[in-house]
Amino acid sequence: MCCTTNHIQYMKNTKESQSTTVKSAAKKRQFTGVVESVSESKTIRVRVKTQKMHKKYRKQYTESSKYAVHDEKEQAIVGNTVMFEECRPLSKSKRWRLISVIS
Repeated sequence: MCCTTNHIQYMKNTKESQSTTVKSAAKKRQFTGVVESVSESKTIRVRVKTQKMHKKYRKQYTESSKYAVHDEKEQAIVGNTVMFEECRPLSKSKRWRLISVIS
């Protein structure tokens, strides 16, 4: 009899926990960078520069990364500053979607 009562109690606890658990959308990463290339159709190459500090020597240095960003309306041109965010994979190299053209 004790096994059935524990089992019933366990089932009640799991049902309560399942009903109160709500999946929240993960926050997408956002970056701001400068457009370097617009040679492909609906794709722009954006360079993002970040400043870091060397752990030992405490000197600041600049690192940069290039991202392939999906530009659906083809509104960005070379030299523009743009904001983009993470999205599902759109192709082999594109995992970012353009949000806005800043300047």
